[in-house]
Amino acid sequence: MSEPAFKRPGGEAEMIQVPNTLRLKVGTRFGALNPGAVAKAEAALKSLSGQFAQWLQDEVTKLEAARAAVKAEGMNAETGAKLYTHAHDLKGLGTTYEFPIITRIAGSLCKLIEEPAKRPLAPTHLIDGHVDAIKACVRDGIKDAGHPMGKMLAEALEQQVAAIAK
Repeated sequence: MSEPAFKRPGGEAEMIQVPNTLRLKVGTRFGALNPGAVAKAEAALKSLSGQFAQWLQDEVTKLEAARAAVKAEGMNAETGAKLYTHAHDLKGLGTTYEFPIITRIAGSLCKLIEEPAKRPLAPTHLIDGHVDAIKACVRDGIKDAGHPMGKMLAEALEQQVAAIAK
């Protein structure tokens, strides 16, 4: 136990407990979760799930276009930012669209190109590997890392990115 903050002249210690009033002052950002609202949101998401395949394909098409721009114009500030933006979008949307393996692979691509100053150093073949792996997962319905091919693709790409990051 640490030394008391205040000692009385007689040697007795007095501990002063300061109440934590920060929550009262700031409040909570979202308040209490309403189970009914959560259930309603989940139902709405489920009703939209029939459109996930098309939306995912639209995101993959944007990623492919960004990769094509990098190949045509080189990795510059604009092409690199677009590639990163679309990879980051897929990182966030993959799991929502029921393809968590895409979240993982897109996350690896994001790690490879997240620092704008280092983007030009990213090997083109490794960018291609990530984009092609994402396309293959969509095409072949590989949804999660439990799938042998999905696991192999994700691990191989992550290892190569980790080797470059050293």
